Amino acid sequence: MKNLLSIEQLSAAEMKEIFSTATRVKAERGCHVDQPLRGQTWALIFSKSSTRTRVSFEVGIRELGGDVMFLNANDIQLGRGEPIKDTARVMGRMVHGAVIRTFAQHDVEEFAEFSNIPTINALTDDEHPCQILTDIFTFEEKNGPIAGKVVTFVGDGACNVPVSWIFAAAKLGFELRIAAPRAFQPSPELLKRAGGSVSCTENLMEAAAGSDLLYTDVWVSMGKESESAERIKQLTGYQINALLLAKANPSALVMHCLPAYRGKEIDAETFESHASTIFDQAENRLHVQKAILSLIRK
Repeated sequence: MKNLLSIEQLSAAEMKEIFSTATRVKAERGCHVDQPLRGQTWALIFSKSSTRTRVSFEVGIRELGGDVMFLNANDIQLGRGEPIKDTARVMGRMVHGAVIRTFAQHDVEEFAEFSNIPTINALTDDEHPCQILTDIFTFEEKNGPIAGKVVTFVGDGACNVPVSWIFAAAKLGFELRIAAPRAFQPSPELLKRAGGSVSCTENLMEAAAGSDLLYTDVWVSMGKESESAERIKQLTGYQINALLLAKANPSALVMHCLPAYRGKEIDAETFESHASTIFDQAENRLHVQKAILSLIRK
């Protein structure tokens, strides 16, 4: 695996190898024998702000023996000014790998093509592969294999997080239900391309019935702030709460990729009663990303 650009491009075997490696590196934290990034310098190129992604990648690279430089939107701007392919060709001669968090998926893919160094998608408007790999790892850590299980996503079903869940469903053999207003459901073209058992509905209770995982994300993603009022108006009611959770399986997990806005996509009581899972999920970003960094090769 040279790059990690999307869940769509990953095979089931590659995903399972990431999960098994994450289990090992999590157990070995603090006493690593192998430091595969020793002598390497990695660039974190972030056009979008971040807490968990930046911290987990910086810590992970250092724990694997590497050094890291952080470049924000004021330092380097993908897609503005110098062509991305030129930026990529310069950086490819100086650093050993890049972790990119930006807007356009094409920018990350073009950077990977022209830099000729390992490139990791740390979030684009199209996909959030590291997050979904972490989510599935966390589910399996707590409830066993996800194959054959039911995952219900509640909220904006057309943003990067559910899109990555859509591609994962076909590869790993679980059912995905998306509960969202019609305007916030993924396109039929995307669903056809992904395949697998994915359904969309405006009926929350129907979507949650018998679910093994209830999952949500913010209603207003980065870059959508100008739509905030309209999004909140349309998505109000698409919330994980005790009433919805009662429809799921008794052992169902609740996850949120954070930051969480209590009273909107999830109520405070449900969030706090499932905080242990949610913050295990947040911690696991570190372990899964260390696994990806360990497996990726130039």
